[in-house]
Amino acid sequence: MAYPNQLPPPPPPQTMGSTNTVFITETRFDPSYVKTLPGIIKVVVIVLNLIGFICIQSSAFWSNGRGVYFNIVAHLGLWFSGGLLVLYLFHIVEKYHNIKWLKIEMIAYIVMVFLYLIASTIVVAFGAAAYSAAGFFGYLAMVVYGGDAFLKYKALKAGELAQGHRVLAKQTHVTTPPALP
Repeated sequence: MAYPNQLPPPPPPQTMGSTNTVFITETRFDPSYVKTLPGIIKVVVIVLNLIGFICIQSSAFWSNGRGVYFNIVAHLGLWFSGGLLVLYLFHIVEKYHNIKWLKIEMIAYIVMVFLYLIASTIVVAFGAAAYSAAGFFGYLAMVVYGGDAFLKYKALKAGELAQGHRVLAKQTHVTTPPALP
């Protein structure tokens, strides 16, 4: 209860904030992307795709339907991940920031998980040593694709950007009560 001769308590300070998203829309080569976690994951997946492909191609049964399917999956992963790596290295993803890159990557990686699950299982079941090695690398690629899909899901939920950065500026405004007469 306020008494007539007492001033009301001062209002709490107001905090106002704003965020600015900064995109540099010129294409440029930036090799530092390969040192980030998403860049490392893309390089690892590309290497696993290549090793699996080489294992099937070096087998005496390279033309078997199981090996052909595995190679199709490996090539699909190689071209998609390699293409995305190039897009990120040259900041084309940042240039076309209106495209939902994280969602595209997440969905594609989930598809790759299921394709690699099928491909690796059928080549391991074939029984040839080279096919078993390819299946092993296929399972590794499946796990890496699944982990990256999970990271993309978390990034989507957090509202992160595929490339670029946000600048957060906070300002605190303090209102002072009027002076006494």
